[in-house]
Amino acid sequence: MIIQQFYDKGLAHGSYAVIRTGKMIVIDPARNPQPYYDFATQHDADIVGVIETHPHADFVSSHLEIHETTGAVIYCSKLTGATYPHETFDDGDVIRLNDIKLKAINTPGHSPDSICILLIDEEGRETAVFTGDTLFVGDVGRPDLRENVGNITAKKEELARQMFQSTRQKLMTLPKNVVVYPAHGPGSLCGKNMSPDLESTIGRELRENYALQLMDELAFVKTLTTDQPFMPKYFGRDVLLNKNGVPGFEDSITGVPRIGEDSALEADILLVDGRPKAQFRSGHLHGAINLQDGEKFETWLGSIIGPDEQFYLIAENDDKLDTLIKKAAKIGYEQNIKGALLVPANADEVSPYLDLDAFRANENDYTIVDVRNQGEVAAGKVFKNAISIPLPELRERVNEIPADKPVVVHCAAGYRSAAGVSIVSSVITAVPVYDLGEVVTEMMKEKEVHG
Repeated sequence: MIIQQFYDKGLAHGSYAVIRTGKMIVIDPARNPQPYYDFATQHDADIVGVIETHPHADFVSSHLEIHETTGAVIYCSKLTGATYPHETFDDGDVIRLNDIKLKAINTPGHSPDSICILLIDEEGRETAVFTGDTLFVGDVGRPDLRENVGNITAKKEELARQMFQSTRQKLMTLPKNVVVYPAHGPGSLCGKNMSPDLESTIGRELRENYALQLMDELAFVKTLTTDQPFMPKYFGRDVLLNKNGVPGFEDSITGVPRIGEDSALEADILLVDGRPKAQFRSGHLHGAINLQDGEKFETWLGSIIGPDEQFYLIAENDDKLDTLIKKAAKIGYEQNIKGALLVPANADEVSPYLDLDAFRANENDYTIVDVRNQGEVAAGKVFKNAISIPLPELRERVNEIPADKPVVVHCAAGYRSAAGVSIVSSVITAVPVYDLGEVVTEMMKEKEVHG
């Protein structure tokens, strides 16, 4: 028997393949199915099934494409309301791979239709559990993503109560040596306290996971519904996309319009420029959002740009453009791209550089905007008089920023502030808008030392 994890750091997403005697099951596959095909070929196996633990909010799954390409059966809970061809897979249902079994366990909590998959080996031992977004290493799934979307909706308090029962009655009763394989790791927005480790055991989680410690249901609900991270704009749409299935990955990315850098761009369409900020600062189109290519490009794209908004995608070369299109497709945003192009010749707006000495000498001469998340700000402000507007809300709230003195935007390390400055400077033109950038890390240390 082979168990293989496929991990995408960009979305902190773990998917899995289980192979036994030439047959392979894929669990919670990512948008691009090619790695699973390659793995099956490498091990001379046929993909016979795909299991969806729930309709994912944070990425688009390739379950339908794998079914259409290989004939593999898609399995999911009947509560999903799936419109694609599938077989229901709920409490007690079993998929056999020769002499091993994959058994469904209904575990509502993260979503009403969540399941976990218990692996029973050839000797009848419960050896591993694929927990989807129900149980993570050090955490459990957030309960607030299905209040308004999906086949079944439920308030976060109700889902938190269901999570209490699912963990106590279904998962915590498994043997302590059962290996836990979750669908997400650190950095995912599907939980709030995930460990850096990408697998665990039931025994370790019983000892170390805050959500599995002794507490009553009321305390659990309060704990689970408090201090969850922000919800990106695209999450609701991806639940619906996964409920119905999406077109094939390669067809979707090749269908993105490639246009020349001298093409006339429609004035009311957003611009997303994925270049490094040094290149962006030296010349860009007015109004462009500098969303640099990096590990979290997909998350920030779907947090800043709404699921119904079109945008032009700009990069410095063809390879980078291909990369960004593929990343957009991971969250279903390739269909939002009005056109993909290289940097136009008229991208000549230059960003000003901050005089750090002047800023340090008198911070009160500037309006400071903190684009970190609410939880970060609650843990401590870097600048006492800063206006706090989290980056995902900045486009909608930029008019709250006074324009009577120069503006300085900061985050925690420099990535988000680059995007923030580009958003603010497209609206505020009467005064300079500066990016504090990476210098913020030095200033945070100085302020910790000096108070």
